[in-house]
Amino acid sequence: MSDSTKRFTDRVDSYAKYRPGYPDAVLKLLHDKCGLTNHATIADVGSGTGIFSQLLLNDGYTVYAVEPNDAMRNFAAQELGANKNFHSLNGTAETTGLKNNSVDLITCAQAFHWFNPHPTKEEFKRILKSGGQVALIWNNRDVEGDEFSIAYELLLQQEGTDYKRVNHQNLKESDFAAFFKDGKYTLTRFPNHQDFDEEGLIGRASSSSYVPTPDTEQGQQFFQDLKAIFAAHQVNGKVRVKYQTEVYLGEV
Repeated sequence: MSDSTKRFTDRVDSYAKYRPGYPDAVLKLLHDKCGLTNHATIADVGSGTGIFSQLLLNDGYTVYAVEPNDAMRNFAAQELGANKNFHSLNGTAETTGLKNNSVDLITCAQAFHWFNPHPTKEEFKRILKSGGQVALIWNNRDVEGDEFSIAYELLLQQEGTDYKRVNHQNLKESDFAAFFKDGKYTLTRFPNHQDFDEEGLIGRASSSSYVPTPDTEQGQQFFQDLKAIFAAHQVNGKVRVKYQTEVYLGEV
């Protein structure tokens, strides 16, 4: 998608503040299944504002954060740049700028659906060390677990700008089989959630590139309807956004 690297430029603050984190179990899975040591080097491709890069740094790994969007990359560099193990790269999944056989693991958190799969696979094969793996990670929002989830999903489908086109859930099993070596990968799921007051829910919605901006007539209607959904489903001033964090792991 030609405009994908610029979609989040005006949403950086909301993205960094309101997007969900990732369960500790994800990091443990990567450590155990990939045989990572404290000296491991990881390429976090499509690293955005550094949400997942931060977790990798917390575990002591050397992280090369590859991100084409200037605003998101600069935010991450400001937040994480003091860590000597953090390295920021202006690159894409197809052209990372990393050296041959230089990384032990590649992570793509909430990003792979924006990539061009074939050249991405070739680039990942080039930069990975022998036996290195790729982890494709998403916080997959529960769209039908309760009445709030159903109402929020319906709002996005009806009033989002291009929600159905860019939704990462459009990816199919065949897409993953084509990407991973010999079609072999593991899929592991972990429960995750966020609790929001009205302001937080507005912020979470605003972080999504398919939500219209509030300075438009479409956006004003969207957020009016979002507030109504919050009012109808809040309990003690909060609603819960539920996720399954999915990790697709394998060699390429």
